[in-house]
Amino acid sequence: MVKVGIVGGTGYTGVELLRLLAQHAEVELVAITSRGDAGTAVSSMFPSLRGRVDLRFEDPAAANLKSCDLVFFATPNGVAMQQAPELLNAGVRVVDLAADFRITDVADWEKWYGMQHTSPEWVAEAVYGLPEVNRAAIRSARLVANPGCYPTAVQLGFMPLVESGLVDLEHLIADAKSGVSGAGRKAEVSSLFSEASDNFKAYGVPGHRHLPEIRQGLSRIAGRAIGLTFVPHLTPLIRGIHATLYAQIKGEGDFQSIFEKRYADEPFVDILPMNSHPDTRSVRAANICRIAVHRPQGGDTLVVLSVIDNLVKGAAGQAVQNMNIMFGLPETDGLWQLPVLP
Repeated sequence: MVKVGIVGGTGYTGVELLRLLAQHAEVELVAITSRGDAGTAVSSMFPSLRGRVDLRFEDPAAANLKSCDLVFFATPNGVAMQQAPELLNAGVRVVDLAADFRITDVADWEKWYGMQHTSPEWVAEAVYGLPEVNRAAIRSARLVANPGCYPTAVQLGFMPLVESGLVDLEHLIADAKSGVSGAGRKAEVSSLFSEASDNFKAYGVPGHRHLPEIRQGLSRIAGRAIGLTFVPHLTPLIRGIHATLYAQIKGEGDFQSIFEKRYADEPFVDILPMNSHPDTRSVRAANICRIAVHRPQGGDTLVVLSVIDNLVKGAAGQAVQNMNIMFGLPETDGLWQLPVLP
């Protein structure tokens, strides 16, 4: 059994981690922390977990996290970089679901996240937790930086094309839409029902925090710098990300076959038949990315559609997938939940 702790379990990614881990046969939940809700029963805050999770939230200072084999940080940006090093030095392995260790250029991270990084020495050791790219390194990692939701959908959609060398890497375009849960479980005017419902808008067009993460990942795959325009949108959904990706063709190939071969052995990437239209409800509550390839009118532009649940493959599910890899468990353990319809 893998003894697991969660720091910051009161948000949407925290409760999603609890939902998945409570169904994992090889996991023992040891502790879950929250300063503001210490002493509160988890099932009181999240009635969906009644009878499955009997823990109470603990103050992080009092929780016995060092007895864990692995600790997930489901905290706001800037928390894990302060608290994770003590656990790492004690031999506890860590998966951070925030952005503290994702970007290797610390100065670039500080520019985008607006704070000083307190543990730059751990940034160099962290492994970027996109299993479809870094599976081998994840196995032996002490610290895994779990990818962001937009970066997961965009990188999985672009990756086969970048690897093929058959598209223009200077002018990639990612037009992505996310449900409101991507903003977190907090009181905010833009997330109010009367603000987000029956509405659709772009945001972060001059620059979004996930842009450098996506550029970093695709540039590593390409072996050179890439050019990317990334425009996120907020949709009146609770869960889901839909990324429409555009790439200019510079060399001919069987693009459907390229995608099918690249992901043939990936349990959580589903390549649909050519010209399909995946929708967000087809992945709701499941750790799956569904992708479809289009070449409109046989022209010189490829359009790739990539959909995920932002809370599962875009956050908690991918974190559990990384944990499975780190501890030599079957990668699919605890993650075979089917999407929820309607």
